[in-house]
Amino acid sequence: MTMPNFLIIGAAKSGSTALYSYLNQHPEIYMSPIKEAKFFSYEDEAITYKGPNDLNQGYFTDLKSYQSLFSGVSNEIAVGEASPYYLYIPGSAYRINKHIPNAKLIAILRNPIDRAYSHFRSYIIRNEPIADFNQAILAETERIYNNWSPRWYYKQQGFYYKQLKPYFELFDRNQIKIYLYEDFVDNMTGVLADIFSFLSVDKSFQPHIQKRHNVTNSPRNLFLHHLVSPIGKNKGRNFLQKSLPKNVYSHVRRRIENANLRAKPVALSKKSRLKLIDIYKEDIHQLQDLIGQDCLHWLSNG
Repeated sequence: MTMPNFLIIGAAKSGSTALYSYLNQHPEIYMSPIKEAKFFSYEDEAITYKGPNDLNQGYFTDLKSYQSLFSGVSNEIAVGEASPYYLYIPGSAYRINKHIPNAKLIAILRNPIDRAYSHFRSYIIRNEPIADFNQAILAETERIYNNWSPRWYYKQQGFYYKQLKPYFELFDRNQIKIYLYEDFVDNMTGVLADIFSFLSVDKSFQPHIQKRHNVTNSPRNLFLHHLVSPIGKNKGRNFLQKSLPKNVYSHVRRRIENANLRAKPVALSKKSRLKLIDIYKEDIHQLQDLIGQDCLHWLSNG
């Protein structure tokens, strides 16, 4: 059965959703209809995460079900899938090399500090139980110990050198394309043309480009957000649902939710940025040497 011949391996909150969408528009590219199948991270494993709303669903852990994602392939040249967990979960590179050793690999890397904060803000929307970013960072060790899903790890997913090193050890460099998030945002047409060329498809194709994908808004008031959010447990929400007719509750929930969200997020404080700069500094220097691209501007506190 068909297997992919290229993968988007990450990073999370770094443009993989947008890239998946644009590649999916190309007539010579087939993208898995399920984004983030996570097969190469969890092959033949039982998923038993215990964090909030870790439903342990949506993981393709056996080869046959994973291959079924590509049953619609016809005459496409490039067949791909996008799972940012492949960058973070140890062992993913080895499984990819075992099953598809000639695969082409694509990663977009975002300043790990901005990535961590964006990740945190996106999970405030999904009922992150800690409202303070710094406290959530400090909680990661306990979350790992208590077997929460990696989607709750904001800091740990940003050590790109450590995560990419196995790929550069197992695959030829000409099979790996690394892009910086700022280049992807500033020159999306050029980066896409380069990716199309890398995948040996028509590089002149121009997908319809949306201004933003997977945008995270911030709640003005966390109490109100949790009151109307459909995710997680909330006694106040349960009371409202029981007290109001279903159509009235739905209308009230939407009005509160929309009024409570602000499009412009609260900026990360300079103090928090400096702490993370110190945490990531060594990894960023090593990453720069590994991929041969300038990443030192990520260490700026401007």
